[in-house]
Amino acid sequence: MFFKQFYLESLGHASYFVGSEETGEALVLDVRRDVETYFSEAREQGMRIRYACDTHQHNDYVTGICELPVRESVQLLAGARAELGYPVRAMDDGERLRMGEVELEFLHTPGHTPEHISLLLTDHSRGDEPALLLSGGALLVGDLARPDLLGGEEQARRSAETFCDTLREKILRLPDYVEVFPTHVAGSLCGGNIGSRLSTTVGYERRLNQVLRSLSSEQEFVRQCMDLTDLPAVPPYWPRMRRFNTEGPPLLGVLADPPPLGIESFERLRDEGAIVLDCRSPEAFSAHIPAALNVGAGNAFATWAGSILPPDQDVVLVLDRADDLWDVCWQLLRIGYDLPKGWLAGGMFGWRTAGKPIDVLPQWTVHQLLRGIEQDRDLFVLDVRQPAEWHAGHIPEAVHITGAEIVRRADEIPRDKSVAVICGSGYRSSVAASVLQARGHRRVMNVLGGMTGWEAEGLPTTS
Repeated sequence: MFFKQFYLESLGHASYFVGSEETGEALVLDVRRDVETYFSEAREQGMRIRYACDTHQHNDYVTGICELPVRESVQLLAGARAELGYPVRAMDDGERLRMGEVELEFLHTPGHTPEHISLLLTDHSRGDEPALLLSGGALLVGDLARPDLLGGEEQARRSAETFCDTLREKILRLPDYVEVFPTHVAGSLCGGNIGSRLSTTVGYERRLNQVLRSLSSEQEFVRQCMDLTDLPAVPPYWPRMRRFNTEGPPLLGVLADPPPLGIESFERLRDEGAIVLDCRSPEAFSAHIPAALNVGAGNAFATWAGSILPPDQDVVLVLDRADDLWDVCWQLLRIGYDLPKGWLAGGMFGWRTAGKPIDVLPQWTVHQLLRGIEQDRDLFVLDVRQPAEWHAGHIPEAVHITGAEIVRRADEIPRDKSVAVICGSGYRSSVAASVLQARGHRRVMNVLGGMTGWEAEGLPTTS
């Protein structure tokens, strides 16, 4: 048997390639949108992708499953309870698929979502006992996937009750030695306390997973699952992802390079309504094109771009380096956005030397923030971190609005006060500060170093 995990740190997403060394057949699970990586692996191993499946209709990224049959004769599989807008072979609970020495048993494991399945894998070249569980969101490293993504409190409660049955009747009946490979891994917002390792075992989780310890009492388990206090805020683009993945995402086809744009073409697109997305660091964004939004290229880019960009508006990019272009493009495509209309040739150097207007976002140190709090009673300190970070300790004068909510709640922030925006380091706060500045707040500062720097200097916090 050949087995490989593909980890996308930017989305906390793991996908899997399972191949038979006897027959050369392969299955891909929880497919990311840039599918060439799987075909490249198949070529490397001398295998052909025959099957593909998603454990559930994801909220956090756009599946690439519909891209596969366009490239090769791939049969798409899904759990029998999935209602999808594209053709699949429905696999019922307990149904098995054989590829040479590899046998996959499909288990209905609802809780995270109603249609959720997990795949139990046996490598018959080694023995007849199950070896791996591809668990999707049914069991994570040190955590469980959240049950609250599809509706209100009552829906979440029913999902938590179902989750309890899934764990008792399906997952924890497996032997301790079974390795567990989840889809949601470190970096995913589908859990509140996911461990940093990319796999685990049933036995390890049985003994050390804090949520599983409450399973002896369904009432206590449901109570823990329903305690959403410290879960990450749900990014506003997530409901759109599930709709895409249920209906079947639009096919990407052949992707053309977004063109480099001269100043005149760049300005014309901006004036016609395109959003200027500045992908430079917060420090570099201190001088920027007026009304630009800032999401620095890197591992956090997809989540925060999806949190502030409207879904149906053209985008033009400002980059530090031309080499960043396709990393940014793929991160946008993976969360359901179209390719940008282009990028500013010559970057900010070209913009400045053309004599074009520039806006400034002041960057404060934590000591400048402290002086601001002491000297300006009207200073509005906005903390945009996740709930768990806020509850662990924050500046006494701060107001909490997560970065995921900043677009929806921007009007709650007073325009007649100076606003200092803080997060953990200065990255998310720069995103939020750029949103406020683009909406007309003129006295906005970004706090570089964030709460990490504040606490390192021993400055006062409360919890």
